[in-house]
Amino acid sequence: MIYIKKITEILFTVVYLIAACVLIGLSIAIMGFSIHEVFINFNQDSGFISLMLHTVGTIIISAAILDVAQYMIEEEVMMSKELRDPEEARKTITKILVIISIAVGIEGLVYIFKAGTEDLSLLIYPSILIMVSAFLIISLGIYQKLSVGIEQAERERIVVKT
Repeated sequence: MIYIKKITEILFTVVYLIAACVLIGLSIAIMGFSIHEVFINFNQDSGFISLMLHTVGTIIISAAILDVAQYMIEEEVMMSKELRDPEEARKTITKILVIISIAVGIEGLVYIFKAGTEDLSLLIYPSILIMVSAFLIISLGIYQKLSVGIEQAERERIVVKT
């Protein structure tokens, strides 16, 4: 039974490593393609600003993909899979929510600039993105406050027992 658990852990570690490497490759390919598109269309006057904003958006998405790949390598490949205590769980959730809120917020800003150059009625979607990003940050702050209180209570309970 112990061997099956060890083999399963190794298998999933390899799968996470492969997935992270694929994400890194895709992210670099997306960035490269976006930059290539800018260079190809550099001398064209029509739509260059729109292309630049699109390129910024795709590079932001690529950076978020790289962050996810980095998280997978750090947490799933290099460290133990089990969350041993509430502090470790809080740090992991914090990393994930920070990655998401940054990507959503920056994407909202890019779309605001894009909507400003095209049609102001398109500002609703990017405004919602920025509000979602702000909500994520506020939620993360509340979660941090509550979980730190739980961690301190847990530490005090352990100290009292010993």
